[in-house]
Amino acid sequence: MELTLREIADLIEGELEGDGDLVIKGVDSLESAKPGYISFFNDKRYKELVSETKASALIVGEKIDLFAGPQIVVPNPGLGFAKISQIFAPPVHRYPGISDRAILGKDVVIGENPSIFPTVYIADNVRIGNNVNIFPGVFIGNNCIIGDNTLIYANVTILNDTVIGKNVIIHSGSVIGSDGFGFEKDSSTRVKIPQKGIVQIDDNVEIGAGNCIDRATFGRTWIKRGVKTDNLVHIAHNVTVGEDTVIVAQTGISGSVTIGKAVTIAGQVGIVDHVNVGDNAMIGPQSGVAKSIPASGIFSGTPAMPHKLFLKSSVLILKLPELTKNIMELKKKVKELEKKLGR
Repeated sequence: MELTLREIADLIEGELEGDGDLVIKGVDSLESAKPGYISFFNDKRYKELVSETKASALIVGEKIDLFAGPQIVVPNPGLGFAKISQIFAPPVHRYPGISDRAILGKDVVIGENPSIFPTVYIADNVRIGNNVNIFPGVFIGNNCIIGDNTLIYANVTILNDTVIGKNVIIHSGSVIGSDGFGFEKDSSTRVKIPQKGIVQIDDNVEIGAGNCIDRATFGRTWIKRGVKTDNLVHIAHNVTVGEDTVIVAQTGISGSVTIGKAVTIAGQVGIVDHVNVGDNAMIGPQSGVAKSIPASGIFSGTPAMPHKLFLKSSVLILKLPELTKNIMELKKKVKELEKKLGR
């Protein structure tokens, strides 16, 4: 794959500064790029790398003097670079058709141009769309539906009755449709509540490696269009995650939580059951969410609180040893004064 800078500028709707006929063969970071490659700059922390990079061209937010080569100016250099990276990315490996070492159950329907690797197991009454790519070791249970252009990496488990939309990516080791964690106490023992619901994953969702998305007790656990999850995310039964929400690694979301649209949840967040997180909210890393969060709220800490209050509290925590020392000294002086006053 090769593109001229002019072609790249047109693709990302950028303003070209320099030689538009320069041929670009790939993309890379400022530090690693070679001649013939394009990189991007949008973070002043890496300013010193701009003058040292061997990249032939840069995507930038505004023209910079530190780089002598051609530049493409766009409002969001990171977004421009992401779009070009998709074009230069190598295609995902596909198996030519359906392997005779894959196991297919009864009444399985598979669309056009399938790629089903050896050791895939597909149970009864499964419906698979066009151009679906399923890697080795994948298990798909009874009555599942998988939409067009979906990519399922190795060793994913998709249990009975799961519904997956179009253009979905599920990374290795994820389990979709495992039982929700439902038990009732009977004296000293626990009685399991059968989990009769499903998981529904809508179009254009990407699920990271090692995710666990539990089926609903009744109804559905619902991952809506455009959601992106990082590795090692747990989503419990009957959770609804709104469109275009991002959930970062090691986050755990308890049962019956409702998360709105375009929410950002940072790493290692824990959310208790039956709370709501409003549209466009942001939750900082390692936060413990025990109460609902309003739309567009920015919360951090444990328990989660408005981010500005969290920053003030964090400063005070750092000063606690000094404050404790001062309080102890004041208490000592008060006792001495009381003694002098005969109290």
